[in-house]
Amino acid sequence: MRRRLVLLLSIGLVAGCGPDAARRGGTVLFASGADLQSINPLFTVHPLAKQVQRYVLLTTLVRYDSAMQISPYLARRWAWGRGGRRLTLSLFGGLRWHDGVPTTARDAAWTLMQARDPATGYPRQGDLAILSDAAATDDTTLVLDFSEPCSRIPDVLTDLAVLPRHLLDSVPRGRLRRAAWQERPVGNGPFRFVRHEANRRWVFERNPDFPEPLGGPPVLERLVIAVVDEPMTKLAALTSGELDFAGIQPAHAQFVARDPLLVVRDYPLLFTTGIVFNTRRPPFDSLPRRAQVAGSLDRPALVAGFAYGFGTPADGPVPPELTVLSAAYRVPRTDCTDGPCPQRARPKMPPVTGPPLSFELLTVGSGEAALEQMVQAQLARAGITVKIRQLELSAFLDRVYGPHPDFEAVLLGTPGDLGLGYLKPLASLSGLHPPDGPEALQRFFHDSLPATFLYHARGLQGVSRRIRGVQLGLRGELASVATWSVQ
Repeated sequence: MRRRLVLLLSIGLVAGCGPDAARRGGTVLFASGADLQSINPLFTVHPLAKQVQRYVLLTTLVRYDSAMQISPYLARRWAWGRGGRRLTLSLFGGLRWHDGVPTTARDAAWTLMQARDPATGYPRQGDLAILSDAAATDDTTLVLDFSEPCSRIPDVLTDLAVLPRHLLDSVPRGRLRRAAWQERPVGNGPFRFVRHEANRRWVFERNPDFPEPLGGPPVLERLVIAVVDEPMTKLAALTSGELDFAGIQPAHAQFVARDPLLVVRDYPLLFTTGIVFNTRRPPFDSLPRRAQVAGSLDRPALVAGFAYGFGTPADGPVPPELTVLSAAYRVPRTDCTDGPCPQRARPKMPPVTGPPLSFELLTVGSGEAALEQMVQAQLARAGITVKIRQLELSAFLDRVYGPHPDFEAVLLGTPGDLGLGYLKPLASLSGLHPPDGPEALQRFFHDSLPATFLYHARGLQGVSRRIRGVQLGLRGELASVATWSVQ
């Protein structure tokens, strides 16, 4: 009750009136299950925070359109040279930071050079490993040199938002995480930062000066990211009109759908749940043991029973929505001459020997662990004993990601990216040494089984019918925010 009162007060302060949705006018309340961690794209892994960076506060060099094709944004055009080793981008010249300073190619070059430096700790630094240099030859020309030929625009350029060099280049790299900009960020995107109250809300307002060639000013007056960490509080606030957007649990979809003021939207996500094996020690130093677990799971039953059908059974690390975009997302196949080419078969496994398999499945949380119990029951029918061990978050992170990984198998939900940059760190977590490149990585997951995947999630949002222009999909929930309007 107290948490709901805090939410009511927060929304009331934002809207300047009561929590009734119709009285909020052009302000939209979007629920987040946690604070945004950091607004700096050099350090953020929080999926919603990354969306706020690239769609709300800041801009990226390029972006994905609704057909998931790379399209111009801050970079209006580009050309390849030197056999695919040099990319020259021509940037829009009329964009200003929200403090009035022009955005230039020097900002983009500075951001990329910071991100490629291992000392910065950018989460996708590996995606920039072949970037040897980024330089601005003038205010609107950015030149990127690569150590090996590239066949396409790197996906990381759609994800890493450009930062204001003039506000951050004087900060020592070791102090960037604590820079004053973190508390009052100055952006150049369609919305301006207004204020942040830790663990309560982020408030952004319409930027009336956002240039027409980049999309023009947003229709909304304000966007508020309201932090609501309790699912039932979030559900109550959504159905009472205190929130306009809220992620909902599959079990609540029918309840929300019956509300005439709300609509339930489900959409594909880059988020895959699976079991990562620790190959550094028994029992999963044995490939046949890993294959035994993988072959004993009924994935459609997990999707139906745990996700209420809002998911896709996983036969690999890549969601099916990506496989229609490019052959690079498909599991390598065997040579074939006539007819459909079958999927590449996994190498034949030697027979499993020794005592019946028994292992500990590490997970985070303190609840009923419904998914873990379903996995446990399925594997028990195959003669495999699973002990579920739940840990609080800090202990879980220490055992899984610490300097001495201490687990046999761990259940993980993994947010992805369109460049498949998440696959190599996930494979490395197992203790194996994965190759480079999306096709080689998929072959590696298929043949070596550092992990077995359970299902690809679908997002599920309850959305107020007063909000128009919403497009939900692989680009994220906020991809179309600049064109949202209020009825």
